[in-house]
This record gives sequence, structure tokens and C-alpha cells, in this order.
Amino acid sequence: MFVNKHLMAAVARNSSRALNVSARSGTTARLFSTSRPAFNAAAGKPSLAKRVLKGTLKTSLVALLAGTAYVSYELYREANPPPQVPQSPTFSNGSPRKTLVVLGTGWGSVSLLKNLDTTLYNVIVVSPRNYFLFTPLLPSTPVGTVELKSIVQPVRTITRSSPGEVHYYEAEAKDVDPVAKTVRIKSATKDHDYELDLKYDYLVVGVGAQPTTFGIPGVFENASFLKEIPDAQDIRTKIMNNIEKAATLSPNDPERKRLLSFVVVGGGPTGVEFAAELQDYVDQDLSKWIPEISKEIKVTLVEALPNILNMFDKSLWQYAQDLFAKEKIDLKLQTMVKNVDSTTITAKRGDAVEEIPYGVLVWATGNAPREVSKNLMQKLPEQNSRRGLLINDKLQLLGAEDSIFAIGDCTFYPGLFPTAQVAHQEAEYLATTLKTQYKIDQLKWQIANTSNATETSKLHSKLDRLSKQIQPFKYVHQGTLAYIGSEQAIADLPFGDSKYRMAGSFTFLFWKSAYLAMCLSFRNRILVCMDWAKVYFLGRDSSV
Repeated sequence: MFVNKHLMAAVARNSSRALNVSARSGTTARLFSTSRPAFNAAAGKPSLAKRVLKGTLKTSLVALLAGTAYVSYELYREANPPPQVPQSPTFSNGSPRKTLVVLGTGWGSVSLLKNLDTTLYNVIVVSPRNYFLFTPLLPSTPVGTVELKSIVQPVRTITRSSPGEVHYYEAEAKDVDPVAKTVRIKSATKDHDYELDLKYDYLVVGVGAQPTTFGIPGVFENASFLKEIPDAQDIRTKIMNNIEKAATLSPNDPERKRLLSFVVVGGGPTGVEFAAELQDYVDQDLSKWIPEISKEIKVTLVEALPNILNMFDKSLWQYAQDLFAKEKIDLKLQTMVKNVDSTTITAKRGDAVEEIPYGVLVWATGNAPREVSKNLMQKLPEQNSRRGLLINDKLQLLGAEDSIFAIGDCTFYPGLFPTAQVAHQEAEYLATTLKTQYKIDQLKWQIANTSNATETSKLHSKLDRLSKQIQPFKYVHQGTLAYIGSEQAIADLPFGDSKYRMAGSFTFLFWKSAYLAMCLSFRNRILVCMDWAKVYFLGRDSSV
């Protein structure tokens, strides 16, 4: 018992100490177990900068994926057009489907095709040029800032994207008979030569214009124009050949100086932008590869008016002229060209006569009617202007209002200028007008085939209401842009009842964005962006 008592007491004491140690250990463990998470949370919490960066990266990734998906969809949609409604002589109700002939593939004609419901007519397009040319960027092509293939859209692509089938003839319209309602066309390809007459119910003349020389001798024979792709190719070839020829001559040779003199006649947007692009090419690219030659190249801009870009506000054209002075572009204002030969321009400023030697001459002044427009004007007494086809406020040709419309540069109407913006808006208006005209024609057919007097009266009332829906065309000016070199541009934009004027590098970005938005397809936009990126990182090509 004594031993047991002592043994039991010892066991009790040891158990008590064990419990105390266990309690202390448990407390310590609890302290460590509760403090460790608190420590980790404080240490692992990201900073504000990291959270912002992480959020930005996530947003950018989502935007990139969404943008890629959108562009991919648009490219797929452009490359895979849906089936078209085939052409036919009549509609399902037995009424005749009328024939609409569209002449040209410029801004007006192509914008009409893109906005018109081509299931309402048998549409025929006639043009010797089987592509649409994005002319606002044409001045960038001779020096390689933008490739020519990047600013063209095949006509077949445009016509195939229409809801209704469209027939295309690669031919030139030679003559229009407004009485018989026929168009005489001649093949534009030598391998498949033909001539035929196309019957039309409605005709849209959108053949554009040709450069005008104002009757100045020697211009057609010696100058290069800048309206079509062959013009840009010809200018580039001349520039490169002159540079290589000049490189073989001694610096003191006057022929070398002449070869390196590049003259642009015309102070409008085309002439100004080409002169700016050419000077950029000299300063940014040729100065690296042929520095001695680049120092001798001289760019001259000749303008008969007191200033360039007279469609802009004074502050903007003055800004452009000051920049040209800094870029060392020789600006000859109030200088009228009187004669051109193979090496020299004879110009007059006031009473003084000046001889301007040149190696390359680019003519960028004004428009004149094409031959088909002239022939049509001679057949209609109402067409008594030399400036273009006269139209009324509904874009109907004077003398043939019942069947012929005219849009774009081939026309003349007070207040409407030969610009892409005007042609585009005219085409949108005409697409709406032709849709209403289709409804009018359907009502006329129903009236002719209805014997019920009450029904006929209702149809006549409806016809009157429809006819009143065709309102006069109203042009809404959306602003004017021009690139002036050194990655600067000017913009004169309407803002309510006032105008907003911009100039500088930011305006150059706006100029780029606006022209990208104006491109007809995503394909063109991507190609132009790639061209600009290529020039930024790799520079322009210096070969022919």
C-alpha cells in the first residue's frame, strides 16, 4: 500500500507536469498557428502597381482577342460572300425587272454598288478599269509609302458581295443614245476585241474626269499626271531613272542639276501631298543611301493662285506654306505656266517670265470631261457647259431626267466639288432614290394591269406619296484633310455651326485614321497599315 501510494503520487505529479507542458505547448502552437496566416497575408498582398499592371494586361488581352476575332470574322465574310439572287427578265409577280447600267468604277459608281439593293434591278457595270482605286492615298504610292496593290479593290470582289447578281464588262463606254436608251461599249482588252450596244432602263454615268491642261502647249507630251495607277508607276520610274543618271554625272554638270529638279504644278491637295511625300522620301530615305545626291534634289511646287490649298482656312494654308519653307520645298506662287518642252517650263509671274528646268514634271491641276461625256453633252441642248454634265438637284441629267443620272467628277452643279466625299454622298442618295424608283415602277405596273377603279385610285394616291419622297440631294460637308510632310497634316472640320481647325503631328494620326476608315474593305485597311509599319521600321524602297 505504501509503495502503491507513493507510486500513485508520482504518477499523479508526472501527469500534472505533462498536462502543464501540453497546455503551454498548445498555447504556443495556437500562437504560431494564428500568427502565421496573418504574416503570410501581409507579406503576400500585391502592391497597387502590380494590381493595376495585372488588370491592364488582362484588359489588353481581352481587347486583343476580341479585336482579332472581329477582324477575322470580317476577313472571312469578305472572302466568303453569300449566294446571290440571279438576274431575270421579270419578278415573281410577273412585273418586268428593269435594267440599270452603271458606267465607271470610281468613287461614285462603287459607292452606289455597295449601297444599292441589286436584287431590284438587272445591274450591269461597264468600265475599262477592273478595280476601284482609293485615290486619296495615290500621292503616297510613287515614293513607296503605300503600295499600289494596297489601295485597289477588284471590281469582281465588289460585285460578288452584292445581294443580287451584277454583270461586269471590262470595256469603255464610247457613246450614249438617250433616245434609244442604249450605250455603245468597246472592249478594253486587245485579246478579246468587241463592240456592242447595251439597252438600259436607267443609266448612271460615273465615268469621272480626265486631267486638264488648260490648253497649255507641251503638257500632254511631257508631263506626268497623277490620277491612275499607270501614272504613279510612270512617275516612280522617272524619279529613279533620273537619280541613277545624275549619279553618273559630275556635281558641276548642269544636266545633273536639271535631272534632280522635280517640279509639281498644282497647289491643291493632290499636288501638295505628292510634293510632301517626295520631300519626305528625300529626307528620310535617300539621305541614308545616297547622301550626296539627296542634298542636290530640289522639289518645286508651282501654283497660279496667291496660296496653296485655297479650300482651307488661311491659318491652315499658312501653316502648310511655313512648313514647306522649313522643308526647303521651293514654293512658286502666282506663277502661271505658259509652255512646256522636254526640259523646261516657261512660266510667268506678273510681268516677269521665268524658265524652270525640270527632270520630272508632275501635273496635278483640274479636271476635264471625258470623251463619252462630251459626246452625250452634244446630243442634249440643255447641256451647254464645258465643265461637265449638268444635273439637277436630284442628280438627274438635264435633258434626260427620266432615265439618266450622273454622279461624281463627270458632273457640274453649283456648290458640289469634284471630291471623293461628294461622290460618295451622291451615291448613297442615289441608292435610296433607285429603291424608291423601283417601288414607283411597281405601282405603275400594277395600275396598268388593274381594271378595278377603286383599286386604281388607291394606287394613284400611293404613287403620289412615293413620288414626293424623292427629295433633292443635300451635300453635308464633313471636313477637309491634307498631308503636308514631316508627319504633319492639317484638318478643317465642321463642328456644329462653326469649324474646328487642327494642324501638326496629332492631326497626322487623325489623317491616317480617317483614311483607314474610308477604305472599302478590311483587306485594304490591313495592307495599308502594314505598308505604314514597313516604312516606319524598314524605310522606303529605293529601286524601281
